[in-house]
Amino acid sequence: MWVLRGLLGMAVLVGLGWLLSENRRRVDWKGVAWGVGLQFAFALLLVKVPVFQQVLAQLNRVVRAVERASHEGGAFVFGYLTGGEAPFALKEGFAAAPSLFFFGPLMMLIVVGALSSVLFHFGILQKIVGAFAHLLRRTMGLGGAEGVAVAANVFMGQSDAPLLIKPYVGQLGRAGLMCVMTAGMTTISGSLMIVYASILDPLMPGIVLGHLVVASIISAPAAVMVARLMVPAEAGEVDHEVPNLKAETHGVVDALLAGANDGAKVLVNVAIMLVAIIAVVSLVNQALGLIPLGTPLSLERMLGWVMAPAMWLVGVPWSEAQAAGELMSIKTVFNEFVAYVALAKQPVDAMSEHSRLITIYSLCGFANFSSVGILAGTLTALCPEHKRTIASLGLKAMVAGTIGTLLTGAVIGILVKP
Repeated sequence: MWVLRGLLGMAVLVGLGWLLSENRRRVDWKGVAWGVGLQFAFALLLVKVPVFQQVLAQLNRVVRAVERASHEGGAFVFGYLTGGEAPFALKEGFAAAPSLFFFGPLMMLIVVGALSSVLFHFGILQKIVGAFAHLLRRTMGLGGAEGVAVAANVFMGQSDAPLLIKPYVGQLGRAGLMCVMTAGMTTISGSLMIVYASILDPLMPGIVLGHLVVASIISAPAAVMVARLMVPAEAGEVDHEVPNLKAETHGVVDALLAGANDGAKVLVNVAIMLVAIIAVVSLVNQALGLIPLGTPLSLERMLGWVMAPAMWLVGVPWSEAQAAGELMSIKTVFNEFVAYVALAKQPVDAMSEHSRLITIYSLCGFANFSSVGILAGTLTALCPEHKRTIASLGLKAMVAGTIGTLLTGAVIGILVKP
C-alpha cells in the first residue's frame, strides 16, 4: 500500500511540474524517465547494496571524528563554552553548563570548510564532481556547465557551486539558468550535512549522515528533471563544453586557511539568520496566540495544513502528516536548518521511523524564500546581463526545488519498508 501511495505521489508531483511548465509541448519525456530512473538506481545502490551501506556507515564515523576535532579546537580557544572543563568550582549537585549551540555544532562548519578546501586543492573533489556531471550529460542531456554546477551542488553550497562555472554563466540560456538554480534549491552542502547529522543523531543514531548524503545525491537528477519540466530547453540552447576546474590556492596551508575562513563566514551568517528567523517566528506566534480559539494558532500549525497533503502523498500516514507538514512548511518559509532543529526537538513518538526518514529526505534542500535572494544575488553578480531572467526564475526554482525534495522523499519511502 505504501508503495502505491509513493508512486501516486511521484506521479502527482511530476504532473504538477508539467502543469507549471512554460512550454508543455517541448517537455522531453525521455529526460523525465531518466530522472526518475536515476533516482531509484542511486537510491537502490546506496541504500540496499551492502558495500555502499558499509561506506555510508563509515561516513558516520567521519562525523564523530569531525565532532571530536571541532571540540578540541573550540575548547582550546573558547574553553568551557564548547563543553570543555569549567575554570571554576561547581557547587554540589550542580553540573557544568552544556556547550552553547554557536560553539558546538556550528563550530564544525569551520573544520569542514577547511577539509573541503584541501580536497579541492588536491583535485579529489573535482574528480567526483566531474564523474557525476558526465553521467548527467550522457543520460539527461545536460550542457557541460550545467552538469558541473548540478554535480557540484551535491557537495557544495548554492552560492559556491555557480562559482565553478563563472566564465560560462553568461552563455547559459533560460533553461540552463533554471537548472542551476533548481539544483541549488534541491540539495544541501557537505558542511551542513555534517552539522545536521550531529543535530539529528539522537533521533536515528549512527545512520543520519549516510541518509543525508543519499538524499543530496538522488536529489540532483530530480532537480534536473523538474527544472526541464518547468522550463524546457530551446533548440540549440545546450552547450556541452566542459569547464576546467582548477584550484586557485597555493599550497595546502593556503587551502586550509581559505577554507577555514569561508567556513567561519558561513558560521556567522547561519548564526545571525537563526537569531532573526526564530525571533520573527516567536513574534508571529505571539500575535496568532491572541486569536481566541480552543487550540492556539501558530505559524507552524497553519502552514502544516498546506503541506500535510503533500507529505501524505509521498508516504507519511495521515495521522502523522500534520507534524511532517509543519516541518516541511518551516523549511519552505524559513529554512531547513530551523526545520531540522525542530525535528530534533520533537518527541520520539511524534512520528514513526519510516515517516521520520521520509521527512528527513524531503527537508534536505535549500528551497526557501531566503535562498531566492541568495541565488539571485550570486548569479546576478556573475552575469549582470541575465539579471531580469534570473529574477523571473527565482520563485519558479524554489517551487521546483520543493517538488524535487518531495520526489526524493517519495523514492526513499517506496524503497524502505515501514
